[in-house]
Amino acid sequence: MTESQQTMLGRLKEIQENQTDMWTSYWQQYSDFATWPFWVLAALFILPLIVLFLMLDKRKALLLGFYGYNVHVFFTYVDAIGANMVKWFYPYKIFPLLASSVSLDVSVVPVSYMLMYQFTLNRNKNYYLFMLLLSAIFAFAFKPLLVAIGLFEMSRGTNYFTLFIGYVVVGLIAKWITNVFVYFEKKAH
Repeated sequence: MTESQQTMLGRLKEIQENQTDMWTSYWQQYSDFATWPFWVLAALFILPLIVLFLMLDKRKALLLGFYGYNVHVFFTYVDAIGANMVKWFYPYKIFPLLASSVSLDVSVVPVSYMLMYQFTLNRNKNYYLFMLLLSAIFAFAFKPLLVAIGLFEMSRGTNYFTLFIGYVVVGLIAKWITNVFVYFEKKAH
């Protein structure tokens, strides 16, 4: 490693340490257990998981879980990239050290997509139509609600249509990956 590279890397580590300290301090002052946003985000984390437990078609649990995990992973990537690029921002968090929203990435979005996928499977409905509808609800209704109550901010040219595209891309990737693995499973039998 060159001296120049070591210097730059040292500076990046210092910035990261300072950022971690600042987020922890900010969280303690404005986003901890004593604030209403914390409890709203905690509810958005816990309630969808309870709904999933109650409504999950247990006969298809592995398929739905695999699909939901894909949604979780790819939505987390999209959300973290956008947050790290400051395309959008979460001023309140359950955990201060994560750039994206745990409530959305781990619970609200994956559970909603899983239940939509379950609905399309059980009722033989068009996945792509319902995925577009759910993506539109998230982008054009849910995110504006989060903006209105101060739990989400957009910047640097990001708009609701941009968010819609992100939700659609996640829905497509999750479905296509799931389809590939279902194909492999069927072909092996």
